[in-house]
Amino acid sequence: MAVNSLTSTSVSLSDPRPSAASSDYTFKASSVTNGGIQCIQAVFSTTSGGDVAPTGWSGSSGSITAGSSSLINNSGSGWSLATSDGTSSTGQKNVWKYTHATTSVTPTTFTGATFVMSGITNSSVTDTSYFLKISTYNATDCTSSPVDMATVQFINTAGSTLSLSVDQTLTFSVAGVNSGQPCAGANAAQTSSATTLPFGSVTSGANSQICQDLTASTNATNGYTVYARYTGAPNDGFGHTIADVSPGTNTSPNSFSAAGTPAYGYTTNDQTLSTCGGSCSANRFYNGSTYSWAAMTTSNAEVAFESAGVASTTYRVSHQVGIGITTPAGSYSTNIIYTCTPVY
Repeated sequence: MAVNSLTSTSVSLSDPRPSAASSDYTFKASSVTNGGIQCIQAVFSTTSGGDVAPTGWSGSSGSITAGSSSLINNSGSGWSLATSDGTSSTGQKNVWKYTHATTSVTPTTFTGATFVMSGITNSSVTDTSYFLKISTYNATDCTSSPVDMATVQFINTAGSTLSLSVDQTLTFSVAGVNSGQPCAGANAAQTSSATTLPFGSVTSGANSQICQDLTASTNATNGYTVYARYTGAPNDGFGHTIADVSPGTNTSPNSFSAAGTPAYGYTTNDQTLSTCGGSCSANRFYNGSTYSWAAMTTSNAEVAFESAGVASTTYRVSHQVGIGITTPAGSYSTNIIYTCTPVY
C-alpha cells in the first residue's frame, strides 16, 4: 500500500534551548489524507531513518496536547499514549505511539494540520540537527495500513543574552510666576523669577504673596522629595527680623496671620506629601480648596513628594509676608534654598 508523503512539514519548539524542560514540539503538515487513522507514531532520533535518541533528550514526561492537534480530531477522547526506548536509548522514551483503540478518526483538517507533543526535555547538544519522523496508520499496531508519513529536522540553539543599562535620571528646575497668577488662593502680588522673590514695598494693611514653580522628573524607583529651607528669618541687617508665622509647622501647617501681624511663611499645592510615618496628613498644606501655612526653618522640610518615578511634574510654592505698623523700616531679605533628593 502506497504511503502518502505529507507536504509543507515543519516542527516548531516552544523553547529550543539545549536541556530546556517542558518544551512543546508542534508538528505541522499539509496534504493530509482524508481518511481514518488509529495510530500516530513519532520517533525522535539522531538520523532520519534511525531510532537512536538525541543526546540528553527525554520524552519520559511527555504527553499529547489533543485540543491543539488537528492531525487527529482535536479531542483526546479514546486516545492513549505509549512511549518506549529506541536503539541505545535508556529511559529516554523517544518512540511514541498514540492510538485510538475503538475507531478510526478522520483528521480535523487536511491543510496545516497540527500534532502537539508536550513535556519534552530537549537534547543537551547545541547546533546539531536531529530528526522527527511522523507516521500515521489505520491500525492500532502502528505497523499495518500506513497512511501518511514525513520526516522533519529540528535543532537546539542557545538563547542570546540581551543586556542593557539604564542611567539614573533627575531633572529639577525653579521658575518664576507672573504677578496676577493664582498663588495659594490669592493672586501673586509681584512677578518672581527662578532666583528672586521680590515682594517690593509691603504695607501693614494687607499681606502679600509671591509664588515659584518647581518642576522635577526622575526614574528613581522610590521617587523623590523636594525640600525648602532658608538661611534665617528675613532681616534688615541691623538686627530686625520678620517673625516666622505661628503656629504652623511643616508637619502641622495652620492659617496665616491676619494683616497687620509681622509674619513670614510658605505653603505648597502638592497634595501627596509624605505622611510623617502616619503622624501627619499627605494633603496637610492643600486639601483641594484650602491652603495652610508653615514657618520656614533652616532645616530641610518637604514641599513636594513622589513615591515613585514620574515624568515632568510641577508644584507651586507660595511665600507670604505680613508686617505690623511698628515694623522697623528697612530692606529685609533671606535666601530660600530648594533641594530635590531622589531615592533610587
